[in-house]
Amino acid sequence: MTTFTAVENISRRDVLKLFGAAGGGLALGATGLAWSPMALAQDKLAMMNMFIAIGEDNKVYLTCHRSEMGQGIRTGIPQVLADELEADWDNIVVVQGLADKRYGSQNTDGSRSIRKHYTRMRQMGAMARTMLEMAAAERWQVALTEVYAKANKVHHKGSNKSLSFGELALDAAKQKVPEIESLTLKPASEFTHIGQSKTIVDMQAMLDGKAIYGYDIKLDGMVYASISRPPVLGSDVASLDDTEARKVAGVIDVIQLPVPKGAPLFHALGGVAVIATNTWSAMQGRKALKVTWTASVNDSHDTDKYMAELVVNVQKPGKVMRQLGDSVQDWPEKSTLNAVYTVPYLTHAMMEPPVATAHVTSEGCELWSSTQTPQSTQQNVAGALGIAEDKVKVNVTLLGGGFGRKSKPDFSVEAAIISKRLNKPVKVSWTREDEIQHGYYHAISAQFYQARFDGNNKVDAFLARTGFPSISSTFAEGVDMPSAGELDLGFSDVPLALPHIQLEAVKATAHTRIGWMRSVCNIQHAFGIGSFVDELAVKANQSCIQMWRDILGASRKETFANQGFEYGNYGEELAAHPVDVGRYHHLLDIMEDKLAKLPKAAKNQGWGFAIHRSFVSYVAVATLVEVIDGKLRVLKTIAAIDAGLVVNPDRVKSQTEGAVIFGLSLAMMGEITFKEGKVEQSNFHDYLLLRLPQCPDIEVILVPSNANPAGVGEPGVPPVAPSLTNAIYAATGKRYRDLPLNRDLSL
Repeated sequence: MTTFTAVENISRRDVLKLFGAAGGGLALGATGLAWSPMALAQDKLAMMNMFIAIGEDNKVYLTCHRSEMGQGIRTGIPQVLADELEADWDNIVVVQGLADKRYGSQNTDGSRSIRKHYTRMRQMGAMARTMLEMAAAERWQVALTEVYAKANKVHHKGSNKSLSFGELALDAAKQKVPEIESLTLKPASEFTHIGQSKTIVDMQAMLDGKAIYGYDIKLDGMVYASISRPPVLGSDVASLDDTEARKVAGVIDVIQLPVPKGAPLFHALGGVAVIATNTWSAMQGRKALKVTWTASVNDSHDTDKYMAELVVNVQKPGKVMRQLGDSVQDWPEKSTLNAVYTVPYLTHAMMEPPVATAHVTSEGCELWSSTQTPQSTQQNVAGALGIAEDKVKVNVTLLGGGFGRKSKPDFSVEAAIISKRLNKPVKVSWTREDEIQHGYYHAISAQFYQARFDGNNKVDAFLARTGFPSISSTFAEGVDMPSAGELDLGFSDVPLALPHIQLEAVKATAHTRIGWMRSVCNIQHAFGIGSFVDELAVKANQSCIQMWRDILGASRKETFANQGFEYGNYGEELAAHPVDVGRYHHLLDIMEDKLAKLPKAAKNQGWGFAIHRSFVSYVAVATLVEVIDGKLRVLKTIAAIDAGLVVNPDRVKSQTEGAVIFGLSLAMMGEITFKEGKVEQSNFHDYLLLRLPQCPDIEVILVPSNANPAGVGEPGVPPVAPSLTNAIYAATGKRYRDLPLNRDLSL
């Protein structure tokens, strides 16, 4: 049997004992649940809290309750824990947390793993360290103030005495748990792990092939399923002939799955599953199926027609979402600029498609899944099976990319319901084609922007309108307006300081499963506002950077309190993560200085610029392109990111580099189209990603900051597309307002 395991030197048996024995209730912090120490004497391990256990061998076991998809969180969380704990990095063993409500939210999305858990992880480390110090003080019969922890030991100030964490662990676990309020956290000047560029703990396993991803799971007696899903959302099996499928060697069964009614939610899509003794046979059996499908209300969905309607609608009055000053009606042609920008449907296209393995028995369900949301997986699988949530155990494997797709547990639900039907362990493997044709898509969108210049060539009125099918349509039928939360993503939260501002949204009906994707609505909104500001700069005959300075106004902490809407701020308090216009200006200055020192763009070349705040981080991007005879080459991209305090600089740099590549892929070639309700693309040959020869030189500037840690995984994506199209305008004088660019340019 192969299953996930910890990173190093810890057996599955140890992991299971460690966490199986935690059932006595060991949670604290944001969950508000009771916490109590527990010594696992049988294992010679002592659990300090839900995240930290120490063995007699002096090994420190740190639990990462988030999902690792290449972003390095299984290194970042331990860095924060270990720093306050005063643990040696070489003695650390990272353990992957199971789905467990006691951890609080485990949703590894929204660029929130560090920004939401930074303080709590420090508290967990400080709590365990204090308990070790208490145990040492008790052992030596000295005051607590006379001892201190350092380098995996506790030392006595008045002598040379010291005891290792391993020697103290069992006694420490019996100490009274310190109150959170009583803990003393380090000053930043004493950090030993936070702020260090540590190699990710999974690196060697990834390099030598020992890392366990969702596709690597094998269980005794396991069978494999390949599912033919409805090609149009809402259709069902009309007729099925599985005669030839059952003749394929290895095929052992064919079962029909129900198509759920109502909103898609995280339900399985339904269809016909072919079960076999191996994946290849299951796929071949699926190809041999003869299935016809019922009609659907989405059969007529056509992206060309839909986009044309959106473009018309965003040029008509919509629902006002934010307003400052007057509702301007006077838009003189000679002093007014307007433009419409469009972005097509997009899909995640991560390297590892969704995969889950389930084993349902009379006792419950055990699941292995490459999921970003183990708790949602637990809830939805329990709902589908009709059992209690605590009867579903979710093991989180490594993810070969996620980008938000694996926050939706539909594929885990599929594995569970098939396993229940067959009464044996089942792996459901999505192919690349399955993922591209049956995913949750980033919304197709159109935006209208209009601005008026006054007699001093300054913008004095601004109107913007956005339209796109809402993610909320995936969770409730009949939704045709974007949510406030979606509009907060780069549309209503841009801190413009103009006399008259009016932002509106229009209706858009969903015809497929709409889901969040890396950067979510910031993708289309940053493209719209970032392109339009450059157009304003051209009209005003000034640089794009200067135009941003002008329309942002003076440095301040913007609250939007007088503009008719309540800003969500990615779930963060404005006091902790203010919309700080001063940080915009700092980035503008940095990038202006940087560009001033570079050689001027050569013939057929141009620099473009854009800036955007998302997930409470600030990112400015400058891009250099060359366009000759209609062929586009992206030569260089510079990204400056202010993400507040940084835990692992190397990971922030690599996340930003990845975001640039992700953003360029979307802008240059990303497009999902529908005809007769069906997705037309199927694999990497027609849903293209940036190849190595197309990748520019990427330079990342990490802006030093003492602000609270902010999001990192997604904020680098939004400004990439507008910086690219602005650069093309600088090189060619042609403005591209519709993505992707490969409709008009060769790459």
